[in-house]
Amino acid sequence: MKKIFILIVLIAFIASASIAADISGRWSGKVGDNIEIVLDIKTEGKKLLGSVSTASGSMLIVDGKVSGDSFSFTVIADGKSNPYKGKVEGENMSLTVTYQEKEYNGTLRKLKSNELSPLASRMRPQMTEYWEPVPKIVTPGPYLGMVPAPSDAVVLFDGKDLSQWKSKKDGGDAKWKVENGLFTVEKGTGDITTRQKFGDYQLHIEWKIPEDIQGQSQGRGNSGLFLQDLSNELNIPEYWYEVQILDNYNNPTYVNGQAGSIYKQNPPLVNAMRKPGEWNVYDVSYTAPRFKEDGSLFSPARVTVIHNGILVQDNYEIKGHTAYIGLPAYKAAHGKAPITLQDHGDPSKAISFRNIWIRER
Repeated sequence: MKKIFILIVLIAFIASASIAADISGRWSGKVGDNIEIVLDIKTEGKKLLGSVSTASGSMLIVDGKVSGDSFSFTVIADGKSNPYKGKVEGENMSLTVTYQEKEYNGTLRKLKSNELSPLASRMRPQMTEYWEPVPKIVTPGPYLGMVPAPSDAVVLFDGKDLSQWKSKKDGGDAKWKVENGLFTVEKGTGDITTRQKFGDYQLHIEWKIPEDIQGQSQGRGNSGLFLQDLSNELNIPEYWYEVQILDNYNNPTYVNGQAGSIYKQNPPLVNAMRKPGEWNVYDVSYTAPRFKEDGSLFSPARVTVIHNGILVQDNYEIKGHTAYIGLPAYKAAHGKAPITLQDHGDPSKAISFRNIWIRER
């Protein structure tokens, strides 16, 4: 009987330790003299990954460690290391930040999955949208037909099926409609993502706005090309790097949200759209971000985009993830990741894609 009791106590202790060590998620609160702070963190064994956000911006966690319900990490700010340490008790976290040799203490609480932090809730989408200067319109040359995939390319869509893709929502087969050598967004079924993961690459993709498209601004043929989608890889919601897909043929919108933009970061150099009913082509050269062994950023992602034969992004340095609300940031170190096409949910007719291939570098 005594042995059974000891075994039960041991199992309960192991279970409670396991629960206590699970600190992954978003935590929000204040430290020191009313300084708002958000931790977006994830545990991998005894490692702690993620980012710290304040009103000044976001910074990557470096050298993060977890031991039971306690943790520690460092953030590099202004070239100096700033230690953090804390402890989790249920849905609350005690946190100590050392800055300029002074300690600042505070308490954070765990946010629910779709809950905005007070820091983020004061931001509005419009705060990161701008409308001027408007990129000039450049009429592209005539569409000369599909460019065949090179011999070393991975063909992501050959006109027959979506076997190279899966549903991002449930991991099952992609539910978009394949017909007549192209595929069309099946609205409401969710994004589709490649089964294979990629780092540096050259990508060719063709997309078409319906000839009878309706709507205006962002509600007109909206989708997105997520160059690397880390949402599921890192378990961080809406974490990707996006090139915008949108109908901007006689359809003004905020310029860092029009076709060919790095969404909410950098507008295209020019507006190279073809009219609805004609095929648009993106040729993309993408270099993934690099991270140091301690998890800090070594070099940001870079991208060049040619839209219908016209340069619209010239080796642009991506500032971080695509943030609809708030500012971009590199929240965690990562390697290769899938490419995703977006089921945006705007009310206009669905757009179509074809002839997608990729060459890894």
